[in-house]
Amino acid sequence: MSEAGNDARTFSRNAKGVRELLSMKFETLPFEGEWYDAFGTPERRGVWMIWGYTGSGKTSFVMKLCKELCRFGRVVYNSLEEGISLTMQNTVRRSGMQEANRRFLLVSEPLEELSIRMKRQKSPDFVVIDSFQYTQMTYAQYIKFKEQHRNKLIIFISHASGKNPEGRSAKKVAYDASLKIYVEGMRAKSRGRFIGPKGYYDIWPEEAERYYGEDVLNAD
Repeated sequence: MSEAGNDARTFSRNAKGVRELLSMKFETLPFEGEWYDAFGTPERRGVWMIWGYTGSGKTSFVMKLCKELCRFGRVVYNSLEEGISLTMQNTVRRSGMQEANRRFLLVSEPLEELSIRMKRQKSPDFVVIDSFQYTQMTYAQYIKFKEQHRNKLIIFISHASGKNPEGRSAKKVAYDASLKIYVEGMRAKSRGRFIGPKGYYDIWPEEAERYYGEDVLNAD
């Protein structure tokens, strides 16, 4: 086919009329219960960003999320920051990830190797990268990585600076992400384009209630 023919097909894929757009079907994550209450039914591909301070409940939340995602597909957790270590072993054991069995894989590998893994025939559906700062990605590199894996759900874990992700690139990625989750006081709050009736998930309900108080439902 000629170059002009290829260009025409590309334009056709990237242009949708209103009727065609509204008739399109997208694969979503059929969350239920407290997961639905927090995040609704988000699309099962794209980019999410999760950030928070040490001690906020971020790691516990991410593991709970991984366990939930294992209901819908295979999860790879790329532990760049802690590696495959005793602390990660304890975190996985404490989170009851044994129940996920073969649907959860912990790795510690450069993004180049992870990218190869994501392109294999039996590749993971969901990829967690901890942390964004350890990738040392620029925003341009992030866009390239995202475009190479458009059929995956990529979840970046980030350090926090104030109530935002740490660093200029991380902030830009959070802006681009379809779901932004800020963790504070044992509560994970949706700040993205997908939000459920409550808009938050309590990682440790008793501690979250103590932190925010009974009458504060949407504390920032």
